[in-house]
Amino acid sequence: MQFFDRLHDRIAAADSVVSVGLDPDPDRLPESVRDADLPRWQFNRRIIDATHEHAACYKPNAAFYEDPDGWRALRETIAYAHGKDVPVLLDAKRGDIGNTARQYATILDDEHGPAADAITVNPYLGRDSLEPFLQREEKGVFVLGRTSNPGGADLQDLELASGEKLYERVVHLADLWNDDGNVGLVVGATAPEELEEIRELVPDIPFLVPGVGAQGGDSEAAVEYGLADGVGLVNSSRGIIFAGEDAADRGAPEKFFEAAGRSAKQLKAQLNQFR
Repeated sequence: MQFFDRLHDRIAAADSVVSVGLDPDPDRLPESVRDADLPRWQFNRRIIDATHEHAACYKPNAAFYEDPDGWRALRETIAYAHGKDVPVLLDAKRGDIGNTARQYATILDDEHGPAADAITVNPYLGRDSLEPFLQREEKGVFVLGRTSNPGGADLQDLELASGEKLYERVVHLADLWNDDGNVGLVVGATAPEELEEIRELVPDIPFLVPGVGAQGGDSEAAVEYGLADGVGLVNSSRGIIFAGEDAADRGAPEKFFEAAGRSAKQLKAQLNQFR
């Protein structure tokens, strides 16, 4: 089954378009998991237990796992999420050339343990840098289109000789690269007018919309323009997984994870108002 078909089914089953970002910052983990074997895995397990009923997808960011114990924790996390019937999108922003690109793409293969169902990629080096990902037809490939960080405008807003902005050109290219129906776009929620514009350019491509939650993105626009035929994802990371930090400070470890569950449920309800 292709990723977007599986995601469609998961959205229907959970009645949710919430993507829960699993970014287990070691400095912010509660005391209850810091002394465990593979603390990041134990943290993620508790977060998944608390949030899976409300999650359409989990989105671990590779930056929080790039060490030996981290990769072990990531493999365990992916397997556990799959056990809850929730797909996993690895936020890795890969993009390189030749043998390097082919090697990066193996992170989507199951040869060394459970692999992610989708990945984010950086299109800056062009189609050949993404070809190894695109060729894995059953996997989702989310191309960075218009990012939610303020500095994204430094390059993405540059006007080309054609009169279009650089991010608009990337969006058109992503549409051209979508031969197998496995391409999505990353489009931030912090500029709702650009979300609307990009949806008009590519009406059929699902978006991953970051920036809702801690970054204060527009929830209504994220849903109205982020979904294509009801399929798409709206991500919150810190706003969910660290929602219980105050409870942990008060010595109530169970309430830390309960707060994450409540936050995911609240975001689901908030987004569902606009579906």
